[in-house]
Formats: sequence, structure tokens, C-alpha cells
Amino acid sequence: MVHRQNLPKTASVAQDEGKGRLSAPSAERNMTAILSLVKRFAPRRGWALEIASGTGQHIVSLAAAVPELIWQPSDVDPSRLKSIKIWINEKKRDNLEPPILLDATETGWSKVNNQYDLIFVSNLLHLVSRDEAEILIIEISRALAPDGMAILYGPFKRQGELSSQGDIDFHQSIIQADPALGYKNDADILGLFAQRGLMHKQTENMPANNLSFVFQKK
Repeated sequence: MVHRQNLPKTASVAQDEGKGRLSAPSAERNMTAILSLVKRFAPRRGWALEIASGTGQHIVSLAAAVPELIWQPSDVDPSRLKSIKIWINEKKRDNLEPPILLDATETGWSKVNNQYDLIFVSNLLHLVSRDEAEILIIEISRALAPDGMAILYGPFKRQGELSSQGDIDFHQSIIQADPALGYKNDADILGLFAQRGLMHKQTENMPANNLSFVFQKK
């Protein structure tokens, strides 16, 4: 399951701004880099799904940055869904759909949520198990339309190594809370997508020592 109660506090630092509207400082810090990346690889039209939309900050900015797409937010946490609705109601954009309850690590969700031209996932893979990550990638591959794009963003191991002390500390705090979780290796992610027939288009270094991966379904 994506939604876990025993994660370290550093895994999700969301502040309640009142009436259920949540805000995460990290979401604002990485926003510019994420928007630049998505704008470069987003298709010119169609539907986009954000998995684990969290507070809702990313999805409203993505919808503004790429207005050609209709954006579908999702999350597994009811408090996050409430916050997403508030953000959407404040922005009043025609290309934003109401958020849906979705556990993206559950087998079969692509049967009812599919034909997306873009799927975006940020800061999730280190908070799920290896088996859950594999299910997530299988379902993404099924949920994408032909030529659809998948974009991942977050902290990952590079060639099996943690590349900064901050990453070492964060990874340790996660696995102390749940040994099944933690940073995934970049090569493993590439391999899992390749197994599903998705073409690796790009890997980029991102701010705060994060990585982004871009894949396309053929």
C-alpha cells in the first residue's frame, strides 16, 4: 500500500494551512525544475495522470504549465484528496479533473484508469517496497496509451550507491521505519520499465540530488 502511517516525519513534511489545505515546502522548491522537465516531454494533447498527487501543489502548477493536457490528480490518502480539491477549487482551471482515490501499488487499477498520454510520479518510489514498485510500473505500462510518456522524479541510488550524506541519512530513516522500503537503484528502475516494453528516453540530474527518468510506450 502507498499510504503508510509509520514513515519518518522527513518523508512527508506537509503543513496544514487551515481548512484542510496542505502545503509542502519541498514541493515549492522543486517546482521550477519539474515544470521545465514535464513541458519538454509532455504530448501536445490528451490526458495526464499524476500518481500520488499529495498536497495538490504540483498538479495545479502542471495544469497551468501544460494547458493542452487534461490533468487527473490521484492519491490514496483521504486528507491529501481533500487538500487537492481545495487547491483545484482555488485555481479554477478547466483542464483539472476532480481527484480520484487510487492506490497505484494495487494490481489492476489500469483496467479502469487507462489510455493516458502522460503519467507523472514524484517522490514515491522510495516510499514503497520493491514488489510494490514493480506492480506500479506494470500498471503504468498498461495505463499508458500508445506513444504515451511516463515521467518519474525523486531520490534514487546511482549505480547502487547513495551519493550524498543527506541521501544516506534519509534512506536510513526510511528503512528503520520499514526495512522493505528505501531508495531504489537507477539501473533497477530502467530494467523494470524495459521489461514492460517502455523505451528509456532520458535520465536527468535534478535539484537536491534527485533524478528524473523519462520513458515512452511503443
